[in-house]
Amino acid sequence: MDVNTDLPFDLPSVSRKKVSAAFDGGRITSDGGVLLLAQADRRLGIVERLAGLIADPRRADLVTHTVASILRARVLAIACGYEDENELDRLRGDPAFKLACGRLPDSGADLCSQPTLSRWENAPDLKTVIRLT
Repeated sequence: MDVNTDLPFDLPSVSRKKVSAAFDGGRITSDGGVLLLAQADRRLGIVERLAGLIADPRRADLVTHTVASILRARVLAIACGYEDENELDRLRGDPAFKLACGRLPDSGADLCSQPTLSRWENAPDLKTVIRLT
């Protein structure tokens, strides 16, 4: 049996506008709500304020991900139900998460990896943790 699966296919026009359907998926996300959370954070400045309390001993010329960008990715992932930091390896290229973290979905750099996140989750000393609370 020969099945013709040419995609996309045209549908009847609507108000003289061409309508086509394609089922290739493209770059999609199921976490559109992360953009609302990111907007709330930008208005309140919570992540930036917390990141300012965490010392960054790294050489500035070698830094790929700022403390704020690492913290923002982690906070947004937890808020969206991704408590396990391993999920960030999958989310780091997600278009909605990248937008929420101030990066372009297609041409922007990916978010931090799970190993980077792990190093930072254990970096603050007791004094810093107390200041964060």
